[in-house]
Order: sequence, then C-alpha cells, then structure tokens
Amino acid sequence: PCRPLPKTRHSLRDHAMRIEQDLKLDFKDVLIRPKRSTLTSRSEVDISRDFVFLHSQRPYHGIPIIAANMDATGTFEMARALTRHSLTAALHKHYSEAELLAFFTEQPDNASTFYSMGITAPDLEKFRRVMDQANGAIQNVCVDVANGYTKAFISFIHKLRAAYPEITIMAGNVVTGEMTEELILDGVDIVKVGIGPGSVCTTRRMTGVGYPQLSAIIECADAAHGLRGLICADGGCTSPGDLAKAFGAGADFIMLGGMLAGHDECASELVEING
Repeated sequence: PCRPLPKTRHSLRDHAMRIEQDLKLDFKDVLIRPKRSTLTSRSEVDISRDFVFLHSQRPYHGIPIIAANMDATGTFEMARALTRHSLTAALHKHYSEAELLAFFTEQPDNASTFYSMGITAPDLEKFRRVMDQANGAIQNVCVDVANGYTKAFISFIHKLRAAYPEITIMAGNVVTGEMTEELILDGVDIVKVGIGPGSVCTTRRMTGVGYPQLSAIIECADAAHGLRGLICADGGCTSPGDLAKAFGAGADFIMLGGMLAGHDECASELVEING
C-alpha cells in the first residue's frame, strides 16, 4: 500500500541564493539633474492629482501624501488636520469599533482616510462589524503586512475584494514588479511598496529581507502602470527632496511616518527629558 510522504519543515537549505548583480538605488544614491523650466518659484508647483481607481472606480482628487498607519501618526487628530490640506492618513489598527464608527460617520465629504487592518480572522470580523454600521462611510481600506509575499496575504485580498467590490484597497508591502502585477490583478487598487526602508522598521535587521527603495518604486510603478494600477511609496523619505525623487520615480502616492512624527496631532505621551 502507498504510504503518505513524511511531513517536513522548511529550512534555509531548501532555497538556493542568487546574487543580483545589477545596480539597485536608494534615495541617498541619486540627485535630480536640473533642467530649464518656466517656473519662477517652487511655490508655483502643484502636486495635487486626479485618479480613478481601477477596481473600486472611485474618483480621487487631492495631494497624494498619506500619514503612515503607525500608532503615533495614524491618528484621528492627524487625519483631521491633513484633510484640511487635501492630504490623508491611514489610521492605526488599535482603535475600538465604536471609535472608528464615530470617526468615519463624521468625516467631511472630501476626506479620503484609510481604515487599516491586518489579515487575521479577527481583523476581518472587526472590519465587517464596523462596515455593517457605517452606512458606506468607509470607502478606503489599507491592508498592511510587513511582507506581502505569502499565500495567506493573497487569499485575504481575494476574500476582501469579493466581499466589498466597491471599496478602494491599498495593500502591501512588496518590492518587485511581478508581485505588484499579481496584487493588481487580484483586486488591489494601490500597491504599497517598501520593505525595510522606514526609519523605525526592523525588518531588514531582523530578517535580512529588503530592497533599495528608489529602485523598488521604479520597478513597481512600471509594473503597476502597465495594468492601470497605482503604487504608494511607503518608507525611506527623510526630507522633502526624497518625496520629489519618489514622485519622479513613478510613485502615485507617498506614505510618511517619521517626517510626521513628534507633532501635537500624533496624540502620543509627551515626555520631557532634562528640560
């Protein structure tokens, strides 16, 4: 009689390593070469954008900069402050259902705040309960995992898109063109790009996984735009010049964490050390 194969555990020895020899770049590795312009001042630049999202078919108009869904920057206070300037925020995941419901039902019409969630069953159940009571007030969702190269992540995207075809989904994080294409084909409107570049991210140090952010943006933007999808460059920006490089590389949205931290709207505990 046939016997089942023994169960085995995966190890690093099961996978061969391949070294990529072509050049990969980060923000610090490049500068934008100047060219002649009709502009007389940087104040004349308008970075507001108009999009129609691929799957939700919802229109967007605003400045495509998003406060990261970290607990110190993805706050209600930050979202309200940024909305007044046509920017937006991705809320952190730690608010209660009652708090989220109260916030979204009082949002102005021009707000584009993202509800953030993980991919566990409790995450989905919490989202369903809030959505059932929100009467369409939640239109944008950010599905956030540290590494978007898992079967569980893709399965969750399929389930979410099937259940809520009308919402705009931003999901990630990934750093390669092929995974960007897969996510867009699976129902994601905005692919979140970046593994490890954030100032407080420990992924590269703890796992050895990552990709230089500027090259990731260039590759993922090229893949996304070929399918009429969009990307959000998440992490690595430490100065306004980095935002200019990210937009120049093809980013449609940019997510900021550290650059927005430390303000009153972060609603964190105020600590005073030596005055």
